Amino acid sequence: MIKHLPGGHNFSERVPEGDNRQRQVCGECGWVNYVNPRIVVGAVCRLGDKVLLCRRAIEPRKGYWTIPAGFMEERETTADGAAREAMEEANAQLHMGALLAVYNIPRISQVQMIYKAEMASPDVSPGPESLEVGYFSYDDIPWDELAFPSVTWALNQAREVWDRDVFPTFTNPAGETGAMTPP
Repeated sequence: MIKHLPGGHNFSERVPEGDNRQRQVCGECGWVNYVNPRIVVGAVCRLGDKVLLCRRAIEPRKGYWTIPAGFMEERETTADGAAREAMEEANAQLHMGALLAVYNIPRISQVQMIYKAEMASPDVSPGPESLEVGYFSYDDIPWDELAFPSVTWALNQAREVWDRDVFPTFTNPAGETGAMTPP
């Protein structure tokens, strides 16, 4: 398959010299268009004994609850990206804490980096990607209405270590791949 992209490149799928897998390679100049996983950054944000959740206003999983999270932008750190996502989704200001978890979701080519954070102010309001935002005690979290498996993992893992400053960074729970349905 040949793809014509801006800049005069004519890409075809082939294994470039010195590589071991098919890539998009320009047939004219040999430039390789590497397609790499996306990095998602976010935070479990706490105010006292409650956590901040956002009801999604966009697909995927519109109408379901999530922690503030989204794709990392170029030229920002993972912690800065997590803080930016909280501001974009909930107009929330955070005091960033430790890296809580790194999740691998290969079926959608994502690596998710989730932090612990404390709210700098209790004031929140929905941003353009949220229908509503609110604080929930762990007993009141709408567990059956969470958008993604990794949100459940992050909330449970954060609860385990919330009052600790030092802990091993979590990853996917045993046997979990992040699939919405079993393989």
